[in-house]
Amino acid sequence: MGARFIYPHRLIAHRGGGTLAPENTLAAIREGHARGYRAVEFDVMLAKGDVPVLMHDDTLERTTSGRGALPAFTATQLAALDAGSWKDARFAGEPVPQFEAAAQLCVALGMFANVEIKPYAPGGDAVARATGHVAALVSQRFWGNRAGEALLSSFSSQALDAARCAAPAIPRAHLFDAIPDDWDMQLDHLDCVALHCNAKCLTAELANRIKRAGYGLMCWTVNDPDEAARLFSWGVDAVCADRLDLLTEVAPFV
Repeated sequence: MGARFIYPHRLIAHRGGGTLAPENTLAAIREGHARGYRAVEFDVMLAKGDVPVLMHDDTLERTTSGRGALPAFTATQLAALDAGSWKDARFAGEPVPQFEAAAQLCVALGMFANVEIKPYAPGGDAVARATGHVAALVSQRFWGNRAGEALLSSFSSQALDAARCAAPAIPRAHLFDAIPDDWDMQLDHLDCVALHCNAKCLTAELANRIKRAGYGLMCWTVNDPDEAARLFSWGVDAVCADRLDLLTEVAPFV
């Protein structure tokens, strides 16, 4: 592992704007920024033709007006769908954005980006590696000279390995819903700088071990100020939040 990774902000807006905007859209990123957040997390998947777009699910039904599997659609077709009305009528017509547009917006707003590489699950290792490769190349283009302003993360070791090969200067974090016993070996093998986990699976003792090993530590999804304060007291560097209206950059979080 190289130099210790430093999160520039302790609060990260989940999927752009948490519960306050349609997830994984440019409107969500703008909402997070308007709420005072200066760090954002979003998911990147590959549309047809290996074009990276912001999407969490393998299928379109939950968050767009479309139906079917994501990789059956081109980025142009996805952009023509309504990805906002499901949340609120004021977001009607909000498109599924390409990753490049989200990266450009983050740079323009001065927002730190936690880019979760989200391979299309039925695609297996090949799609995982392709998603990691493409996401890393786009990240290199926008943050290559500002590597501390973006972090690539994934549950997929294949995606992280491909990202490392494509853009080794962009830091990486391994995601775990439940932290395995060999977490340190997995992070070391992939040259990761941080571990991201479900807050429910973390203990004070385990947080201490991760921090003593020199890794960054982020937890999701934290919406209670008291829970956030407890996690910070354990040494957690940052938390990912849905309720941007409840967690703000004020004491005790500064």
